[in-house]
Amino acid sequence: MTEHLHPGETVALLGMGANLGDRMGQIRRAVRAIAAAPGIRLLGCSAPYESDPVGFIDQPRFINAVIAVATLHPPEEMLRITRSVEGEMGRRRSFRNAPRHLDIDLLFYEDFVCEGPELTLPHPRYGDRSFVVVPTLELLESLRLPGAYWKRLHRELVDNPARSGLDRIPGDLAEESEM
Repeated sequence: MTEHLHPGETVALLGMGANLGDRMGQIRRAVRAIAAAPGIRLLGCSAPYESDPVGFIDQPRFINAVIAVATLHPPEEMLRITRSVEGEMGRRRSFRNAPRHLDIDLLFYEDFVCEGPELTLPHPRYGDRSFVVVPTLELLESLRLPGAYWKRLHRELVDNPARSGLDRIPGDLAEESEM
């Protein structure tokens, strides 16, 4: 299905991960919280995947997913919203790649590019991480987002070698999130 945007909306893709507590439940609650935020419309969710940790490896495996949203918010406001959801769900930033109850990354904001201390778009390491590549490719294939940018990204991800080391988990985040 091709997604249609309302005037003023931009498509953003968000990566989600959790490896502490009720991992699946936390991702589902996060999807619902983001979809309920004013000015955000959920377009789709990837399947959930389980992956090994990156960086600090002495920790539990992660559950990861990617969601697509249509938003009226600029990227900086989307970052504020995602950090607010993380905080409400118990995220405490301790050290890089630490275990966490919830991590939400703004991966892509249409074709917007920026590099700063708080936000870099597209996410600087998206192409190195199978837990981003695989669910993003899945979403792009199912949603067929409008625009040349998403077609180029799809072609890039199809050829990306970082597509292994994941275990797909039964379940549908979209149904649980009342899309």
